[in-house]
Amino acid sequence: MPQNKVQELEHAKKILHHPEFYWNSGTDAGYKGSMRRAEWIVSRTGLRAGQQALEIGCGTGFFSQVFLRSGARLHAIDLSADLLQKATERCGAAADFRVCDVEALPYEMESFDAVVGVRVLHHLDLEPAFAEIWRTLKPGGVIAFCEPNMLNPQIMIQKNIPFIKRLMGDTPDETAFFKWPMKRFLKQKGFQDISITPFDFLHPWIPGALVRPAEQIGSWMETVPLVREIAGSLAIFARKPGR
Repeated sequence: MPQNKVQELEHAKKILHHPEFYWNSGTDAGYKGSMRRAEWIVSRTGLRAGQQALEIGCGTGFFSQVFLRSGARLHAIDLSADLLQKATERCGAAADFRVCDVEALPYEMESFDAVVGVRVLHHLDLEPAFAEIWRTLKPGGVIAFCEPNMLNPQIMIQKNIPFIKRLMGDTPDETAFFKWPMKRFLKQKGFQDISITPFDFLHPWIPGALVRPAEQIGSWMETVPLVREIAGSLAIFARKPGR
């Protein structure tokens, strides 16, 4: 097994008992931010009953439960059997959870109307991952991901200074994305209707009493040119051309 995948599995064991803490969804602000990402994905993809969706890197099923509310048939994968056990406990048999690698998906060609994920692409080798995403996505199907924005000052420090990276619990190969290179990458892979939007100024460590005013300030900052470019996340959407 490649070293980066070994590191991801070791990381999964480390966070197994406190995943929401490590994924910054355990605080009031962190929970709101996480739910906003999942709900944006449902809205942007138009997930609904009768559709087939694939969630990559589902972890403990925190986001899976939101995707399931759309009524779509959800297939969800992760490298870690331990994390998937928690996902199954959380969601039951409502989703098809499988231990597998995104670089070798066990699905037929053109299986899915949507391929989605939250904070997962920055763990992956994009070339082989997107070869499989493209293969299993139906013509006219869509992708939607929320990923860390490398232009955000905290994220830039966290992802590029090894000591800080270890302190924050990141794996060595974790990174973040700049908007324009990601847009070029998706265009080169054949996607169209590409939209990559910086958003999210609600820091997960903001005290509960300050969450509401912080949300209001953050919403305003997302409308300000240049300022919005340093938001914490990128909302990534694209469509595979139809036949």
